[in-house]
Amino acid sequence: MAGHSKWANIQHRKGRQDAARSKLFSKLAKEITVAAKMGDPDPDKNPRLRLAVKEAKSQSVPKDVIDRAIKKSMGGDAENYDEIRYEGYGPNGVAIIVEAMTDNRNRTASNVRSTFAKNGGNLGETGSVGFMFERKGEITYAASVGDHDTVFEAALEAGAEDVESSEEGHIVYCADTDLNEVSAAMDAALGESDSAKLIWKPSTTTELGLEDMQKLMKLIDALEDDDDVQNVYSNFEATDEVMDQLG
Repeated sequence: MAGHSKWANIQHRKGRQDAARSKLFSKLAKEITVAAKMGDPDPDKNPRLRLAVKEAKSQSVPKDVIDRAIKKSMGGDAENYDEIRYEGYGPNGVAIIVEAMTDNRNRTASNVRSTFAKNGGNLGETGSVGFMFERKGEITYAASVGDHDTVFEAALEAGAEDVESSEEGHIVYCADTDLNEVSAAMDAALGESDSAKLIWKPSTTTELGLEDMQKLMKLIDALEDDDDVQNVYSNFEATDEVMDQLG
């Protein structure tokens, strides 16, 4: 999915360049606390926590922030968060999945619905767009780790399903249930990956022109600005020319 891969790269750059670091750190710390509370506070014994810590480190979250988030899970005052998935539509019917983690379902539902409405989208029913995506594990490596054949061979040996390579790097996909094992095997073969996480990968896409892409970016930025929203996924497709014009 060229559009999906390019979008992953856009998200990566935006995360580095534009997002408020404190907000990003807060969302990653929340995932760590929830993962630790649901399982064992030791990342070696808790696959979800291991991946959450790995993702936090990939975004340069300080060790003391990670340690505090794990410690918080063991205290009696740790908040109880519900994990909710919202589904909706953006410009030109593009599909959007929003993952949220909240201590107030009514507040989050109201905010997400309002954000869709204010930015030219529509919040749909559960299942309205989910069939257009597949739950996958995604592992990313920098281009410097090797060429496509090198990464593909390591991925195949590790039990992954597919590899997409470009001059910007490599994206390895695997079954969602295999992410922890595949990630560990890839790390052993190629060294520490840049990122390893669960995603919603589009299985069907909608092509957007420049104007609709600008609208979509505005909607996604607004959704990601919500403290309760952890991740946003879309099934857009766009030409390189359109992506270049977005900057």
